[in-house]
Amino acid sequence: MSNFVTVSEENNVVRIHLNRPAKRNALTQDMYAAMTTALKQADERDDIAAVVFSGEGDLFCAGNDLGDFLKHGELKPDSPVFQFLATISSVNVTVVAAVQGAAVGIGTTLLLHCDLVYAAEGTQFVMPFVDMGLVPEAGSSQLIPALCGHLKAAELLLLAEQFDAAKAYELNIVNKVVPAAELESTVADVAARLAQKPVQSLRISKRLMKAAPEPINDRIQRELVDFLQVLASPETQAIIAAKAKR
Repeated sequence: MSNFVTVSEENNVVRIHLNRPAKRNALTQDMYAAMTTALKQADERDDIAAVVFSGEGDLFCAGNDLGDFLKHGELKPDSPVFQFLATISSVNVTVVAAVQGAAVGIGTTLLLHCDLVYAAEGTQFVMPFVDMGLVPEAGSSQLIPALCGHLKAAELLLLAEQFDAAKAYELNIVNKVVPAAELESTVADVAARLAQKPVQSLRISKRLMKAAPEPINDRIQRELVDFLQVLASPETQAIIAAKAKR
């Protein structure tokens, strides 16, 4: 584990906390490796209801630490950053993010793979890939247009326009904007609500939501298979029996 990523667990919720405030929580290869390990371990456990991403200090994440990337030399498909992106985009555990201050580059695009995102008022977002002579990453060239349309996506990805939390809400990048003083409690409440839900149902529902589009009758049949699976589980049977007694 990286010293700049702290991982903790409480009440069936794992928290992955970026803890490098002196460098504005800029991400190193070691930090990516630590986050990947934590995500995989949480996803492998059937008692973890959610993973929460957060950042120390007054800024969520300033993007990649370019000096660290240069130090590690040429990026390859199995480099820690790509392993992290492959993991966060494919886990079945529910992923929540608490964002404050600023989210730059990957600080914004990793949010596209979260299921619930909450931002403090005044948070600034920017994806400056083109300005840096790079191209969009983390699937953002597909996910951003899908969220807000090609024209708005062009403003964000080609012009690299900065936008605030209110705009992020309008563009469907965050679920809710709250006062900074309420961000931690808001996300804690959401995590607690998730922890009260049947984990198997949560994970299968997320998997269905992220499945590739298909004819609706095919999706109905896919849902039916999963529906019958969870219906037969002891957890679901106990819930149904309890509700029937009311």
